[in-house]
Amino acid sequence: MSQVFGIHAVAALLDEDPARVRSLHVQRGRRDARVAALVTRAREQGIRVETVERAWLDRRSEGSHQGILAVCHALAPLTEQAFEARFEDLTPPYLLLVLDGVTDPRNLGACLRSASAAGVQAVLLPRRRSAPLSDVALKTAAGGAEGLLIVEVANLVRRLEWLKARGVWVVGAAGDAGVPWHGADLESSCAIVLGSEGAGMRDLTRRSCDVLVSIPMQGRVSSLNVSVAAGVLLFEAVRQRGLAGGAPG
Repeated sequence: MSQVFGIHAVAALLDEDPARVRSLHVQRGRRDARVAALVTRAREQGIRVETVERAWLDRRSEGSHQGILAVCHALAPLTEQAFEARFEDLTPPYLLLVLDGVTDPRNLGACLRSASAAGVQAVLLPRRRSAPLSDVALKTAAGGAEGLLIVEVANLVRRLEWLKARGVWVVGAAGDAGVPWHGADLESSCAIVLGSEGAGMRDLTRRSCDVLVSIPMQGRVSSLNVSVAAGVLLFEAVRQRGLAGGAPG
């Protein structure tokens, strides 16, 4: 079982995948129109709603629950076989996000939130070097994870080669790259690859990229948080494609 807490995350869950929800728990005495609307929607969908004390929610939430928590079946990533079957249904130009070893759940959640906002069609995560789709990651994603194709990949380099064979341009982010982030072609089908919070991309992943780009730093910091870098690159793709609402799905 998994837990989704917070108004935005629970709202997205009820929108995208209400069948996952087993029960909804609401803080006793909470007077909030947004929470009341979610309770109404849950009951209309046949979901059991329980009133609980705030202390009960506090014990079960790693962060601000805003008076609402859904107990649900865990969000499971797609298998590679399922991704291959669904890939042909995606509309080009593709926009994909690849995270090579993002192990902090809040960073993962923030990346998923940016991916959802930019209209990313699939997010690829390595099986062994990634934060899980935990309650913390889903809360940070603020509902962004619910509508995404999230794929668990056994061999990231091999999957990148599979994508390249289908016309996907692989663009990696590296601090020492000579090409600025806005200098790469992100209008064509592309997969944007970002590495871990500290070490960046693994060497094999880096060598699999068609081009490496950097986001130059002007102040005293040497690099951006991975989720911020993801947002910069993804919305540069949105800008190049002239899309007001993100990439086509």
